[in-house]
Order: sequence, then structure tokens, then C-alpha cells
Amino acid sequence: MAAAPPPKADELQPHPPKEQLASVSFCITSPPPWPEAIILGFQHFIVMLGTTVIIPSALVPQMGGGNDEKARVIQTLLFVAGINTLFQTFFGSRLPVVMGGSYTFVAPTISIILARRYNNEADSREKFLRTMRGTQGALIIASTIQMILGFSGLWRNVVRLLSPLSAVPLISLVGFGLYELGFPGVAKCVEIGLPELILLVAFSQYLPQVLHFGKPIFGRFGVLFTVSIVWLYAYILTISGAYKNAPPKTQVHCRVDRSGLISGAPWIRVPYPFQWGAPTFDAGEAFAMMMTSFIALVETTGAFIAASRYASATMIPPSIISRGIGWQGISILIDSFFGTANGTSVSVENVGLLALTHVGSRRVVQISAGFMIFFAILGKFGALFASIPLPIFAGMYCIFFAYVGACGLSFLQFCNLNSFRTKFILGFAFFMGISVPQYFNEYTAVAGYGPVHTGARWFNDMINVPFSSKPFVAGLVAYFLDNTIETHNNTVRKDRGYHWWDKFRSFKKDARSEEFYSLPFNLNKFFPAV
Repeated sequence: MAAAPPPKADELQPHPPKEQLASVSFCITSPPPWPEAIILGFQHFIVMLGTTVIIPSALVPQMGGGNDEKARVIQTLLFVAGINTLFQTFFGSRLPVVMGGSYTFVAPTISIILARRYNNEADSREKFLRTMRGTQGALIIASTIQMILGFSGLWRNVVRLLSPLSAVPLISLVGFGLYELGFPGVAKCVEIGLPELILLVAFSQYLPQVLHFGKPIFGRFGVLFTVSIVWLYAYILTISGAYKNAPPKTQVHCRVDRSGLISGAPWIRVPYPFQWGAPTFDAGEAFAMMMTSFIALVETTGAFIAASRYASATMIPPSIISRGIGWQGISILIDSFFGTANGTSVSVENVGLLALTHVGSRRVVQISAGFMIFFAILGKFGALFASIPLPIFAGMYCIFFAYVGACGLSFLQFCNLNSFRTKFILGFAFFMGISVPQYFNEYTAVAGYGPVHTGARWFNDMINVPFSSKPFVAGLVAYFLDNTIETHNNTVRKDRGYHWWDKFRSFKKDARSEEFYSLPFNLNKFFPAV
């Protein structure tokens, strides 16, 4: 077969691969002016509130708690998220990531709630306390797996075998895999969620095109503009009696006065360790939570890579990912001490916000951590913002999760898409990453339990939870295939894009790693990255 003639000078050429995004206004090490940084930090705080409210609102009533307990758990989760975000941005990965509650930990927590030893408790308050202590004990044990894998460097050795090709399904489904939290959440109150989605697209994408003044303002602060408008609109609908005769579920999702958080939150309260009592331990629950912790570790790895991209940093070195995972383990340990009923991972929606604003500054996220701690202590004020109707957050998720998924796809620029090997690994990993969790989730929805159903609930969770995670399944399939099919062929090495990341597999191979990821206060002398 004859080869194609070489292209002429004036012919269109594919866009060249870029190791860093050039269109980011403020990268990881270049903070905006202080007034702008403070507003952007507040915007990150608003975005992370959705998950912070959704998870305790789902778990605390099942644990036996009322509005007072729910408000205290949300306050604690917010307080701890601020501390963990500061630790991660100063001493962990150094990326501009918000460390908040994780949906991955919900399933094993529900298993603890349903344990027989708690079902016999007649007093709801006592049941809540006992369940919370059991969750704390499981999280204490679960935190060790991330600290061991992270700080020992074992996870670094795993990530060094990651190529752009195997990273694509993992990162893409970290974002796209959360689709059930997007429009299905909007549809729970479509007259509030849909305006938020439409307005945010209009403010961030169209207004900068048609207006000749303040172009960066609407894109950069679109979340604050749109949330304020739609929240006010929801308030007007509430006080005008629009939902007076609506079903209870509609009122919970649409009204601004149905969260029960403002009445339940104290004016001033500082969460403290072991506020619910001493943790209790159960071996089976600890094993299940450890497996969940490992799933969160894999998902966070994908989120770290996406955050490094949107912060206009170079590919994050494996040793820095490993260090960040170790600090995430410490974050889960702090969660267990304070009693959040949930573990910590990277907030995917806040990674998407980096893309929307074109601001990947580390300082902005550190400021947002300050807002988390401040409003957690001032309970009434924090509860006011936490009472934003959840469909508003779902409208934002449709954009933020899409940005993270698109970031995963962008790494295909380093791969040979004309290779049949590439097409197989890519397509099969995506398909299995969507299809296998769909089977597990459908089975659970119909039967009330997962496909693996034995007398040991903890064993069931150890199998059902991993295969219900879309990024974990997709990442596992892609990683295995990419490292076992024709790996010794030099042409294949280039097809999978492995050579593009060679210089980033060691911290010292690229001078930019020092600029983006080195520890503050000259700590690299004592804790060198390799």
C-alpha cells in the first residue's frame, strides 16, 4: 500500500500535544490579587457544600439522628474538610484540590447502620451514637491502607506503570461516572435545577462573547452570580406558596426552608475529636471499609491528574501522587477522630470549577479551606448556605463533572488513535467501566442487596463496592491490558503515549516539578521526593 504524500506547508495539521494548558489565567503557583482570590475561594466553598450536605442528609436519619445531629455532622464534616484541604495543599500533593466527603464510603457506612447489633436499640439517639462510633472505628482501620501505600512509596511504583492510554478511562469516569448526580438531581426540582444549569452555561460561555466589558468576570464568578439568582428565585417560590400543596418529596427538594439545618445548628460550636464517644471496632466492618478506602485511593489518583492539568502544572510525578495519597489517609484518620460518618477524597466538582474559572491557583483553594473552618464554627451562618436547594448543586455538577471527564479524554492527544491496540483497550475499558457497575447497581436496586450475597455482610461489601465503582473498574481493566499486551514493542510504547510521561516519572527529571510540587518551608531537605 502506497504511503500518503508528505503534507504541504499550508495544509492543516493536527494540534500539537501540550504538556501544560496555556489558557489558564492563574496557574498553581501564580495567585490572583487578594480581593479576587478571596471571592474565588468563597466560590469553591459554595461548590463543595453540595456533597457536604447530601451525604449526612442521607446517612444521619438512617443512623437514628434528627435535625440537630444532622446539623452537627454537617458542621463537623465542613470543619474537617477545611483542615484536610490545608494539609493536602501544604504538605500532600500541593495541588489546588478540595478534600471533602466521598460518595464511595456511603455503601459500607450503610452496612454498618444495618448491622444487627444496632437494630435492637430502641432509643434513636443512642442508636445514632453507637452507629457513629462503629463507623469511626472502621474508618480508623481503613485510613492505614492509604497511609501505608502512600508513605511507603508502594503506590508510587504502581503509578509509574500508568501511561496516558490507561489513564484516560480512569480520569474520564471519575467525572462521567457521576452522571447520576447530575440531571437526575436537576429533575427532582426541574424549575430550580434547570435554570441554574442554563444560566451557568450562559454566564460562563456566552456572556463573555457578547459583552464588551468585564469579560473575565462572568466566566470566573459565574457560580456566585447564578447561585444567587436561582436561590433568590427559589426563595420567592417558597414564600409565595408555590409548594404549599406539593408532595413532601417535592417540598424537600424545592423549598429553601425544609433542610432543618438552620434550626438545628448552634450559633457557635467548635467540633472536637471523639465528640460522639469512644470508637468501637468490628473486624468485618474494618475489612469492608479498608477495601472502600482502596477504591477511594484509585479514584483520587485520577482526580489528582485532572487537577494538575487544570492547574496548568506538568504531569504530577508518581512520588507526589503517593505522598498525596498518604496525606489522604491522614485525612480519613482525622475524619474518624471527629466523627463525620464518612471518609475523605478529592472533591471532583471543585476540580471542575478549576476548569470553569481558568484559575488553578493553590492559594485560592487554601482560602476556601479558611471559609470551611470559619462557617463550620459559626454554625447558623454555615447552615444558611448549606440550605441552598440541592437541585441547584446538581445543575452545577452537570458542568463540573463534564469538565473532569473531558480532561481524561484530553490525554488521548499523547496516544496513537489509529492503532487497533489503542482502540481495543480504550473501548473495552470504557465499556466494562460502565457496564459492570450498571449490573451491580441494577441488581442491588431490584434485590436490595448486591450480586455477592453471603451471610457475611462485610465480605459482600468487599466485592460489591469495588465493582460498583465506574472509575475503578475502567482503570483496572485499562491498566491491566495496557501493561500486558505487546508491552515490549517500541512502536506500542509510543502508541500508548508512555514516552510522553517518561520525564515526569521521577521528581528530579524535570525542573518544573520543583516549582509546582516541592514542599514549603524547605521541608524537601527532610522529606525528599524521588
